[in-house]
Amino acid sequence: MSKPSPTTRERIVAGAADMISRRGLNATSIREMAKHARAPLGSTYHYFPDGKQQLATEAVRHTGAWVSRSLRRELEAGPVAGLRAFLDLWRGIVVDTDFRAGCPVLAVSIEEPPADETPTAVLAAAEVFEEWEGLLAASLREHGAEPGQAAQLATLVVAAVEGTVAMCRAKRSVEPLDRTAEQLRALILATIKD
Repeated sequence: MSKPSPTTRERIVAGAADMISRRGLNATSIREMAKHARAPLGSTYHYFPDGKQQLATEAVRHTGAWVSRSLRRELEAGPVAGLRAFLDLWRGIVVDTDFRAGCPVLAVSIEEPPADETPTAVLAAAEVFEEWEGLLAASLREHGAEPGQAAQLATLVVAAVEGTVAMCRAKRSVEPLDRTAEQLRALILATIKD
């Protein structure tokens, strides 16, 4: 059975996530996001009347949900399988884009917001990171890790992988992912009881 074609709105959101993962939010205009998604600019404003920040927020949530679906599926086999899937997902992105793309959630998080507000895209990024940490921590607890240790290790995994993706882009190499994978795997194995 064939997968249904994405709607115009879905294409715009996915295109925005891709553009942000490559250029960051501040360096990407809503016009460029629409063009990248092969959607009319008018459609972009129709679906996202609040403009770029609304679209960026949806792009972050889209990425978060996509990664969470993969994590949930792989974590059924345990935290080591979940880690491997998390790393493989980002490896695929950096390699398939010739080290031009990273994580749009991280990209939105590190850009300087206006002094007097926290943009909705940054708030969405915090929620996404919390969800990824929560999924990993739950799996670690299910496999015998103490709750506090599970939470700390889950934060370390997400932070290490996100930072490693940035390093891979800068070095144009997956070697940082390989090194990080080995150490995180060892930490997980030392933490779980099965």
